[in-house]
Order: sequence, then structure tokens, then C-alpha cells
Amino acid sequence: MVEDRITDGRRIAELLSSDLDGREDGDLTRVAVTNADRDVEQTADGARAYDVTRDDDRIARAFVQEDRARLEFEAGQDAAAEAAAEVDLRVRPKATTPPRTLVFVESGAEVKRATDVVQAVSRRLEDGSA
Repeated sequence: MVEDRITDGRRIAELLSSDLDGREDGDLTRVAVTNADRDVEQTADGARAYDVTRDDDRIARAFVQEDRARLEFEAGQDAAAEAAAEVDLRVRPKATTPPRTLVFVESGAEVKRATDVVQAVSRRLEDGSA
């Protein structure tokens, strides 16, 4: 039997990167994947794979773990939490200074929803309500 569900963290992060760079609709025209570590190896705690920027300002970092990827939002944390909850992605705050919001992408099927979260954050940053 063929395994259809993609649950490899590195592959999920690659799919997310392609989706963020490949889509030119809405606020994603202002979003880019930058500072990619093409040789990143997934770790239990998560290794940084790339940054997600909006107009050259970093809004999130992508990390790869063995069985998932996660986005760690530095900007628009409330917008990220709300948008992730609306599309049924697992989300939690990270108690750091400054605080961050973690959004977990646990399969290839969740990539489009994670891209929608990035787009929602970008919109809120544009509105100034993030």
C-alpha cells in the first residue's frame, strides 16, 4: 500500500516554501521565503529551515522536526493564532521575549491552510491591526 500522507517535516517545509513563493494572489505578492538553509536536517526540537518575510521584514521562521514543520510568528502573533484556529491548525503561544506564536503544519495536506495563515497575518499587518 502506498503512503499518501506526507508527514516528513522537511518535505512539509519544502511544500510550504513552494506554496509561499509560488502563489501570487492577495497579500502573498508581498511575502517571500528568505535565508533558506538548503542542507537543514530535521531535529526533535526543530531546526530553522528558512525565514518568511513581508516587504523584506521577517514575520516568521520555519522550523523542521521529524514529523512536522512549524511556523514561529514574530509579527502578527494574534492574527496568526486567530487564523490558525479558524483553519484547524494546531497553534500555541511561546513564552519568550518578545512573545511568539507557533503554528504547526503536521502534513502536506495542511500546507494550503498554513499559507492562508501567512496571508491573513500579512493582511492584518497591512491594516495595522495585527
